Amino acid sequence: MDKLVLAGQEFDSRLIVGTGKYASAQALMDSIKASGAQIATMAMKRVDTVHQTDDIVTPLRELGVTFMPNTSGARDAKEAIFAAQLAREALGTDWIKVEVHPDQKYLLPDTIETYQACKELVAQGFKVFAYCQADLCLCKALEELGVAAVMPLGSPIGSGQGLETEPFLKRIIKECSCPVIVDAGIGSPSEAAKCLELGAAAVMVNTAIAAAGNPTVMSEAFKAACIAGRLGYEAGLATKYDTAQATSPMEQFLASLGQK
Repeated sequence: MDKLVLAGQEFDSRLIVGTGKYASAQALMDSIKASGAQIATMAMKRVDTVHQTDDIVTPLRELGVTFMPNTSGARDAKEAIFAAQLAREALGTDWIKVEVHPDQKYLLPDTIETYQACKELVAQGFKVFAYCQADLCLCKALEELGVAAVMPLGSPIGSGQGLETEPFLKRIIKECSCPVIVDAGIGSPSEAAKCLELGAAAVMVNTAIAAAGNPTVMSEAFKAACIAGRLGYEAGLATKYDTAQATSPMEQFLASLGQK
């Protein structure tokens, strides 16, 4: 299976995991180990940026996980840019997942503020991963800015409603040259596999793992699903057989008689 390449770095796993909603720090660490994920995202508002004595940063460093801090909680571009600068200083990384959602109930990304934040952060040298609506025009505009990847949602964050935006995701994956990471709403391993079968570069999963009855086992399931989905894409899925056009030689002969 080929490598995932993001911002010039290579990874074996195409599963990116979140760090919220786990029952304990140990449950989080066990889950990440089982998932094989090499990238994890965390909200800067949850990180101890002064002493770094929290139960997220240090364990992740020990696992060798690449940080993708996010700006969750930012209500506009200004707040997102500040969070990104804080992440760069505290964690020593230029990677930032831009999330701007002024509505804290549904956490849907604000298109205008997201674009403005990404534009400024790209100019400041950040490797920007843009969480956004499943909007082809927006994703192309973000790509032109020079983001490291676009991260269109499958459905609202934490909803587990699956790939409600699948028709739009297909077009984004087809038309965008930058990596497309499906983020938010994935509720089961089969949905993650589907994303990778479609050609997505990776998937981002949090709630479906963290809120599972057994997060560690669920992590293993997502790991296997991502491998299967990517292999299916690389192998080349067979074109769906059109049964309406399938006729036996006798049916073809009778049809020809009817045409005379």
